[in-house]
Amino acid sequence: MPISALDAISPAFDHAKQQLLKPFRMGQWARLALVGLLAGELSSGGGCGTRFPLPHAGGTHHIPAPGLIAAHPLLFAPAIAALVVLGLLLVVLFVYINSVMRFILFDSVVEKRCRIRQGWGRRQEAGWRYFGWQVLLFLASLVGLTILVGVPAALGLALGWLQKPGEHVLALVLGGILVFFLFCGFVVCLGVVAVLTKDFVVPQMAMEDIGAIEAWRRLLSMMSREKGGYAGYLALKVALAVGAAVIMSMVTVVVFLLILIPVGGIGVVAVLGGKAAGLTWNLYTITLAVVVGSVLAVAILYVFSLISVPVIVFFPAYSIYFFAARYPPLAAVLYPAPLLSPQGPPPPQPSPPPLPIG
Repeated sequence: MPISALDAISPAFDHAKQQLLKPFRMGQWARLALVGLLAGELSSGGGCGTRFPLPHAGGTHHIPAPGLIAAHPLLFAPAIAALVVLGLLLVVLFVYINSVMRFILFDSVVEKRCRIRQGWGRRQEAGWRYFGWQVLLFLASLVGLTILVGVPAALGLALGWLQKPGEHVLALVLGGILVFFLFCGFVVCLGVVAVLTKDFVVPQMAMEDIGAIEAWRRLLSMMSREKGGYAGYLALKVALAVGAAVIMSMVTVVVFLLILIPVGGIGVVAVLGGKAAGLTWNLYTITLAVVVGSVLAVAILYVFSLISVPVIVFFPAYSIYFFAARYPPLAAVLYPAPLLSPQGPPPPQPSPPPLPIG
C-alpha cells in the first residue's frame, strides 16, 4: 500500500539531512542555493514574502536635473520602448532558465548531488517542453482572468449598474463579493495546478521523456484512483509550507538586520561622498543607483536562498518520496535493487573426508 502524505515526511527529512550534512559540502550548498533560487523553489516554503523598502533618493531638494524636466516626453519614447522590450526578453529568458533549473533541482535531490553544468546540457529538451507548458498556462490564466473580470463588467454595463452605481449599490456589492470569491477560487486552482505540475508532472517528464500534457493525463488517472491521498498531500504540504515560512521569516529578519547595518553604512558613505563631490540626480546617477540597487537585491536574494537550502531540498524530497510509492519508474531509481553477482551463488563446499579410525 502506498505511504501516506504524513509517512513521507520522515524519509524526506532524513534525505535532506544526509544530502546536506553527511558530509557538509559548501560547494554543493552554494549550488543548491542558486538552483533553488532560479527554479523558484523558495515559494514552496523558503520564501517568506518579505518586501524590502526601496532606498529614498534624498530630501525634497534633490530633484532631477533641469534638462530632464525640460526635455519633451517623446524624446524618451525610444528608450522606454527599448526598456519594455528588454524587460519582456528578460522575463522570457528567466522563465526558460526556471524551466531547466526545475529538472536540475529534481536530479540534484534524487542523486543527492548538484551538478549544474551536466544537468544544463542534459535537460535542454525537457526544459523546452516545460517552458512551453508554463507559457501555455500563463496564456490560459490571462484568458481566465479576462473572462472572470470582463463578463461581470460587461454585464454591469449592459444592465446600467455602472452608469448609475448609486441606484444599484446592493447589486454591485453582492456582485463584487461573488467576483471576489470566484477570483480567489481561480487563484487557488492555479496554485494547485502549479504545485501538482512541479511535484508530480516534472518527475514523469524527467523519467520518461514525455510532454507535460501526457504527464498530466497520467497524473489525473492516478489521482482518480486515490483522491484522498493526493488531497491529504496538498493539505499537509500547505501546512508544512506555512510552518517553514514562519521559521524562515524569523531567520530572515535577523539576517536582514545583520546585512542592513554594513550595507546601510556603505550607502550613507556613498551618498555623502557624492554630495561632497557635487553630484546631483541626473540620468547617469539614477542609472548607476538602479544598477547598484539591482546588484544588491540579487545578492540579498542569494543570501536568503543560502539560508533556505534545507527547505529547497526538503520539499522536493517530500514530493519525491510521496510520488515514488505511486510511480514505479521513480521508485526504481530511489530504491535501486541490490546488484547480484554475475557469477551466481558460490558452489557448495565439499564436506571434509572422515577421520581415520584407530
